[in-house]
Amino acid sequence: MKESDQDNTLLHMFQENPGRFLSGEEISRKLSISRTAVWKQINKLRNLGYEFEAIPRMGYRMMDEPDALSMDTLTAGMTSEYFGKPLILLDKTNSTQEDARQLAEEGASEGTLVISEEQTGGRGRMGKKFYSPRGKGIWMSLVLRPKQPLHLTQQLTLMTGVAVCRAIAKCTGVQTDIKWPNDILFQGKKVCGILLESATEDERVRYCIAGIGISANLKESDFPEDLRNVATSIRMAGGAAVNRTELIHSIMAEMEGLYQLYNEQGFKPIASLWEALSGSVGRDVHVQTAGERFSGMATGLNKDGALLVRNQAGELIPVYSGDIFFDTR
Repeated sequence: MKESDQDNTLLHMFQENPGRFLSGEEISRKLSISRTAVWKQINKLRNLGYEFEAIPRMGYRMMDEPDALSMDTLTAGMTSEYFGKPLILLDKTNSTQEDARQLAEEGASEGTLVISEEQTGGRGRMGKKFYSPRGKGIWMSLVLRPKQPLHLTQQLTLMTGVAVCRAIAKCTGVQTDIKWPNDILFQGKKVCGILLESATEDERVRYCIAGIGISANLKESDFPEDLRNVATSIRMAGGAAVNRTELIHSIMAEMEGLYQLYNEQGFKPIASLWEALSGSVGRDVHVQTAGERFSGMATGLNKDGALLVRNQAGELIPVYSGDIFFDTR
């Protein structure tokens, strides 16, 4: 039996026996392979997102199957007019940001969306690695071709955060908040990261790539040890599996609506929505920029999208780039 046929037969065995333990001996006999080969086949399925319980002398029981994305359901249910159209669905990639950037360089239209089931080189701000396991999250990048000056593209990061927060609440009931500038948190733990990158020419923005990475259906055991204290998933927060396709549809609809509002009325209405969803405004924060570190209270956004922080001397300081850390006292 070919290895691919073995994979399919093993999967069918578990699907035809829901909730039942299948012994290694039974599987070995059915597939005509060794017990060691059975273990390897189980691990192959685990790497594809299937979850198994293994108990000595009882065997293996399938606990969960991956919620695979499909091109048909993604395209059929997309209610946005042009965001998410066209759509490219990949099984595995290094980075959807790089894929979308390449498409933009080749002339891809605004609204082009790249989604991948897995990223092997996903990244966040300042080159940080972004954990993107197979079948557990939403790893996608959207091509934008905005008209505003380069120094205002930060506003699009904030707009994207609002869209994601609103979509998560609508689809799952989970209430998240935004940590300036680009993280979505649930009870202080990160569920989503946003990365907006721009390409310019002669002080003009040629295109922007809005990267969105959401830990949708990860369980605690899915996270590496070093992330478990700082990251969570929508599934862990809400206690139920997330329909990733519906959430993608909702994010695209929210993004398109907010983008149209932004183009028609400017940043002011977006800033109001952001401040209402922010977990940063009204809190004591420590600010780390490239040149300094200071403490104060976050009070809101200025007209450009910078975070306004009132320092200990009472001065209102606009923070355009950097990181903030919450006061834990």
